[in-house]
Amino acid sequence: MFTGIVEGFGMLQSVSHRGADAVMRFGTAMSLDDTKEGDSISVSGACLTVTSLDADGFTVDVSAETLSKTTMGALRQGDRVNLERALRPTSFLGGHLVLGHVDCVGTIRERTPRSQSLVFGFDVDSRFDKYIVEKGSVTVDGISLTVNRCEKSRFYVTIIPHTAEETTLGFKKAGDRVNIETDIIGKYVEKLVTPGGGIDMDFLADKGFL
Repeated sequence: MFTGIVEGFGMLQSVSHRGADAVMRFGTAMSLDDTKEGDSISVSGACLTVTSLDADGFTVDVSAETLSKTTMGALRQGDRVNLERALRPTSFLGGHLVLGHVDCVGTIRERTPRSQSLVFGFDVDSRFDKYIVEKGSVTVDGISLTVNRCEKSRFYVTIIPHTAEETTLGFKKAGDRVNIETDIIGKYVEKLVTPGGGIDMDFLADKGFL
């Protein structure tokens, strides 16, 4: 589990394919002192497992599923990614609860300067836009962001200068693709209130809500 507060950049150094899967090596200047093999790490929003590491970077195995459902499959040597190590019980929860399970790949449709900030408009698969709500949380390439407003299959966020400087969104442009993870709370609520999910009028009456 993560918070969506990016800790540093990584750079893809090498990719080797093993059938439909891949092994990727990322270099980083971010400290890995308290990271060990087997730990989870968010790579632009995708939760991956560190298989080996040294002072200059780490290696991860990337499944065919992850390659096909995220932007990981389109990465090329030299591409930069956002990195965040897994949340610890003593960490500050500065963003929101992020699983690192990418829902879909979105596309940047708008990138508009506004004062010192940037306003981005992202298009997403219509199956997931119901989970993105105004003033709610969303994760874009591993970055916890607040939704300004929503339209059909499009949502907007504002990126402050610090976020632009410290994450890959600072050099993304219209047409670029990004990993999108919607807020987990909406998915559980939907599961509970659908027929057979456990919450119905009888349940609410029994618990004193009606």
